[in-house]
Amino acid sequence: MRSYLVKRVPSALAVLVLASVAVFLLLRLIPGDPADSLAGADASPASVEAIRHRLGLDASPFTQYFHWLGDLFSGHLGASYVIGGDVADLIGAGLGATVQLTLGALAWVLVLGLTGGVLGATSRRRPVQALVRVLTTAALSVPPFVSGVVLVLVFAVLLGLLPSGGAGSFLDAPDLAAQYLLLPSLCLALPSAAVLARYLKDSLERTLDEDYVRTATALGVPRRRILWRHALPNAAPPVVTLLGMQIGHLLGGAVLVEAIFSWPGLGRLAQEAVLRRDYPVIQDLLLLLVVVFVVVQLLTDVVYAWLDPRIRFE
Repeated sequence: MRSYLVKRVPSALAVLVLASVAVFLLLRLIPGDPADSLAGADASPASVEAIRHRLGLDASPFTQYFHWLGDLFSGHLGASYVIGGDVADLIGAGLGATVQLTLGALAWVLVLGLTGGVLGATSRRRPVQALVRVLTTAALSVPPFVSGVVLVLVFAVLLGLLPSGGAGSFLDAPDLAAQYLLLPSLCLALPSAAVLARYLKDSLERTLDEDYVRTATALGVPRRRILWRHALPNAAPPVVTLLGMQIGHLLGGAVLVEAIFSWPGLGRLAQEAVLRRDYPVIQDLLLLLVVVFVVVQLLTDVVYAWLDPRIRFE
């Protein structure tokens, strides 16, 4: 396993370096200048240029990029141009809420995806198979901003069971915080749960069609034991890889879901930073999301290699 990690870590570091270059360059290609926004509509060119000099925006892109990397390695994320305050404090304030939302969505993905995949692959009743197929198709077809509005209309407006937006603290009032979390986490999880259910169904059907499964069935081994002791563990490795990729999608999708449900996470911070050209906030935030995605993928590959030793020797 150690040699496998030695081969995987350099590629992960290369991805991080390329991502940092892409984030830096793409932000500079967006029309608009932070100095113009800060100076105001009636500011003189001299005032705008003074602000650009104070922020270091008049330096070459090469100098700005390595200055940014130097600050990151020294642990200093810098100060926000527009929103105000230290970038580390701004990210820290929203990070807990986004992690909470992502973990809640991941729980939904596991419950709905595993249930749908197992039912779709093992149920002998056509109505059950058709129901799984229709629900996964609907979850994949309907975008989050539509499913979010539908969830709010049904559970918050018509039934009055759950709050339509906002967030609570699990430390102060766990019951209330769970109520705030249910709808946004479900909205965020639906597409990923549908993908997991379909992928697990196909993988499990192929595994159940293997010779050793037919032999065990002919020898009278109970179907439930074959499923949980033999078929599911053998179908798990590719599903683990897919699940790791879906965690990245959950982090990306959280931006839109947080806006729909007024969730105080990093998505709202990113939206405000992009609209106001706040370079330090958005480039640190995007790079943080890339780091999380790369670490999750690396851990996923390690789990895959642990489940399937053949991967370690390829």
